[in-house]
Amino acid sequence: MKTDVMCTLVALQASLRAALTNDMVLTDTEEMLRFCRDWHGDVTSSAVAVLRPRSTEDVAAAVRACRELGVSIVPQGGNTGLVLGSIPDRPESQVVLSLERMSAIRNIDADDFSAVVEAGCILSELKDRIAEKNMYFPLALGAQGSCHIGGNVSTNAGGINVLRYGMTRELVLGLEVVLPDGTIFNGLSTLRKDNRGIDLKQLFIGAEGTLGIITAVSIKLMPFPDQVATALLGLNSLEDAIKLYRRARRDCSDLMSAFEFMPPLAFVLAREAIPDLPMPIAGDYPAYVLMEISGSGLVDIADLMERFLGSVMEDGLVVDGVIAASQAQARNLWLFREGMNEGQAKRGPHMRTDISVPLHRLADFVRDAEQAVSEALPDCISVSYGHVGDGNVHLNVLPPSGSSPDEAAAKIYKAKAVVNRVLDGYDGSISAEHGIGRLKRADFEERLAPSRRALLTALKQAIDPSMVMNPGCQLNFPGIS
Repeated sequence: MKTDVMCTLVALQASLRAALTNDMVLTDTEEMLRFCRDWHGDVTSSAVAVLRPRSTEDVAAAVRACRELGVSIVPQGGNTGLVLGSIPDRPESQVVLSLERMSAIRNIDADDFSAVVEAGCILSELKDRIAEKNMYFPLALGAQGSCHIGGNVSTNAGGINVLRYGMTRELVLGLEVVLPDGTIFNGLSTLRKDNRGIDLKQLFIGAEGTLGIITAVSIKLMPFPDQVATALLGLNSLEDAIKLYRRARRDCSDLMSAFEFMPPLAFVLAREAIPDLPMPIAGDYPAYVLMEISGSGLVDIADLMERFLGSVMEDGLVVDGVIAASQAQARNLWLFREGMNEGQAKRGPHMRTDISVPLHRLADFVRDAEQAVSEALPDCISVSYGHVGDGNVHLNVLPPSGSSPDEAAAKIYKAKAVVNRVLDGYDGSISAEHGIGRLKRADFEERLAPSRRALLTALKQAIDPSMVMNPGCQLNFPGIS
């Protein structure tokens, strides 16, 4: 690093310490490393400092100090994002502001079926505390043991329960946000019906920290589903999986909480990550569905699952299947879905997509995209899986084993262009649930209609005219070089 830059860095760090408490400011390179490396370890950056506030007032003070010093802020939750939205890309002029110390559950109201929780609370811990009150928060992600509720809200996270409960946005009742000028917006209402004009909380949900820093969230809770039926099913095709979903949506109604499709390769990949994982089905089928229905009270979920599967197997829509007989068996079935991701990671760098298309076109999209990848990159392997009920498919591409880092990067770049080209013909989205961040910014901007760009730019300039909040994330706004 050049001497003048180093002098500036030292001066900025000293100014931050003077404005805030030493306890809040990390500047040691080793201590900052975990905040400046992405979830998969593909990208490592740095920062002027890492700020770790303990309260909303601390966050407000940090924002005011950074604004006065001309330093921009990259807000960070559990750092489990997949699009580099919380990783600095201008280390000499950015700080990471981590919410990890703000993890309190401020209130759980059993009568109101609501809770108020600080942004740094880990999702799985929040779910466990709520379950103790015999209630349920339905957001369910592979990273729930590490991700924070504030990050979930800021990225509008999806997960496996979207088809029944919706994206995170539909589970949020109110927000507390520190704005770019350091003022605090307190909108922590738990009202279900509040029609007093524009719903301001929606501005910050999915904004990835570009308009302010979410410090607390009031969330919607549900009755705890004490009856859960989980089944792994073998089918003849992805097209049959779509037909099966239509039947399940009709016959199981809103009690269906998950409906995931997986290819045969999923089992190979999962067992590469978890070698002793027992195979639940003896046969080998072209497509698999992991289905779950759940409920509470007087509904007999086990009977519903058995009757439904009996009818679809009699009709030949499902060839084979197994219903979990215990929670442990259900967990093993879900380990195939989760372990598949670990298995892909073990094979090295690969292209990860997060695509959504209209549900009735999902099977055609997978067929066309996989064929296009096969023609353009015959030595690569396509792995398509995802959430049938909401049209979200993760079509990943694995470079051949033994590829050098440069070779893998070149194939990943080409595969992304191939898949996006197919997607453009399907009226789909390049980001179903992961967000835009920095990783998908160029692809997002390339497809952005002028009217939408104008609205986003006007919104950013109105709320954050100093461009202090997460510059370079989502869009390159005017005034950011």
